[in-house]
Amino acid sequence: MKENTSRPSGLFNAFLHYVEKIGNALPHPATLFAMFAGLIIVLSWVAAQFSLEVTHPGTGDLIRPFNLISIEGLHLILKKMVTNFTEFAPLGVVLVAMLGIGIAEGSGLIGTALRLLVLSSPRKILTFVIVFSGIMSNTASEVGYVLLIPLSAIIFLAVGRHPIAGMAAAFAGVSGGYSANLLLGTIDPLLAGLSQEAAHIIDMNYMVNPAANYYFLFVSTFFIAFAGTWVTEKIVEPRLGRYTGDAVPEEIKKLNSAERKGLWYALVTAIIFGVILLLGTLPSNGFLHDPSTGSLLHSPFMSGI
Repeated sequence: MKENTSRPSGLFNAFLHYVEKIGNALPHPATLFAMFAGLIIVLSWVAAQFSLEVTHPGTGDLIRPFNLISIEGLHLILKKMVTNFTEFAPLGVVLVAMLGIGIAEGSGLIGTALRLLVLSSPRKILTFVIVFSGIMSNTASEVGYVLLIPLSAIIFLAVGRHPIAGMAAAFAGVSGGYSANLLLGTIDPLLAGLSQEAAHIIDMNYMVNPAANYYFLFVSTFFIAFAGTWVTEKIVEPRLGRYTGDAVPEEIKKLNSAERKGLWYALVTAIIFGVILLLGTLPSNGFLHDPSTGSLLHSPFMSGI
């Protein structure tokens, strides 16, 4: 593909040009995490030098910074390195969820479902479907990055549109809509665990429902899908221009009989499982409610999520 090296005209396009340059100059995310970890160590030394202290809002105890740039700090890092990871509240939930997601991805269920969703959509709403699919893919954690982004480039190229625009649309859905969804995903228990750990500073008995943000997530799903579609078709594609590369459109294989049968079995299983959940949660005396209080909010069902 020929690269357009001309400077963009117009104030808005010039702004986008510099945003793109700054974004490309950022280090790799792993490098950023390492830099922040080093910054925390340096800040602990600075805070210790100024003898800063704060009162714990729950217990009233004084909390003082611990200088990590010291022999004692090195010992603390070595002793707490593993336990800080294993005692992190959301870790267990995320690991269990990833087991299920791994089975769904390894069996081809998620990839086949995404292909069916994208391939069966009309061309007029192709961009919307790709962005929407990217948002929904975060139910399966990072599968959207691995599968949907390259698939979207192939689909855009196959219909005569710029493949980079397809990748950008999918990336906008996967990244921009990472926390939005119509379903609860692996990120929701993680965020609930983080919020609950923070709330325990004040109230050790406080529990955060993983579905606490659901109304916001539901609305955000459609808002981000429409916004991503508009930006892709009105800004990104005109900015990229016509594709003049040498890539040959690949044939996107339709679902075979085995894949369709697998999706059908998965749908039937999901319906049966959903009916069981409804029978256990909708009645006031459902078997998934708390047996002593009858509450659904603080029940084995919510705790299991």
